[in-house]
Amino acid sequence: MKYRKLGQTGLDVSILSYGASSLGSVFRDINESEGIKSVHAAVDQGINLIDVSPYYGLTKAETVLGRAIKDIPRDQFILSTKAGRYGEKLFDFTKKRIMNSLEESLDRLQTDYVDILLLHDIEFGSYDEVMEEGIPALQQLKAEGKIRFFGVSGLPLTVFEKVLSKTELDVILSYCHFSLNDTSLFFLLPLLEQKNVGLINASPLSMGLLSSRPVADWHPADQEIRTACKKAAAFCERNGEDLAKLAIQYAVQDERIPTTLVSTASEKNITQNIKWAEEPIDQELLADVLEILKPVHNKTWPSGNSEWIV
Repeated sequence: MKYRKLGQTGLDVSILSYGASSLGSVFRDINESEGIKSVHAAVDQGINLIDVSPYYGLTKAETVLGRAIKDIPRDQFILSTKAGRYGEKLFDFTKKRIMNSLEESLDRLQTDYVDILLLHDIEFGSYDEVMEEGIPALQQLKAEGKIRFFGVSGLPLTVFEKVLSKTELDVILSYCHFSLNDTSLFFLLPLLEQKNVGLINASPLSMGLLSSRPVADWHPADQEIRTACKKAAAFCERNGEDLAKLAIQYAVQDERIPTTLVSTASEKNITQNIKWAEEPIDQELLADVLEILKPVHNKTWPSGNSEWIV
């Protein structure tokens, strides 16, 4: 496993990290013991960053993860969780709720601190609430030693620009913007470097688009994006390859991306993902797939309140 610096945090993070959303049965019903084994397998094979949220499975993911990590020495992993999102349409970025949310997460995770706390999907909250209450809550929790570092997560890249124009962050989590079909995250890299902000890249499969499996009904991508991705998946299959493998390899190969989150509750799948990340990428296949995806390159979907987008 390779490791890279996460901004100015001093943390060396594995290029592939463990997204614990699957532990909350977000994508499929999981067997809890299987999920716990997948966490242990990830850490045993060198993954050292684990990311979760109370929103995933409506606290189930944190609860299962807590049972998994209680048997792992605390210094063997970097733990990241979130606050502010608690349901499909339930968001609360007030200072009091963020402070209480962390205490609840610490209880479920069976630990007395987290390494990183992120405000979750801030584009769905009020800008004023996030900036005037949410961020100060994070700053206070860091001063109290309950978290080591803090940041925000969201889909539109504009949310990071807006926040970083007003305050400092240690880390951001961006998803679906550094993958085979969308590399618009590159436009944000100079700002992150200037501000010394660590970057966590999530969803290298674009929430299931870059896979031979059926795309979930809830996926917000339009038909044009879906069709192009399925065309790419079919091309890989005809050539005896897996689009998901290519997608993971593509995400981890760039030195400017410190770590990429993949989510699975399967011991077999996380082991396979790690193996893929360590293998050299097929440059010819990559060129062909990027050509197939060119018509939808950097096309995304709307997310959140308009005040964050402008």
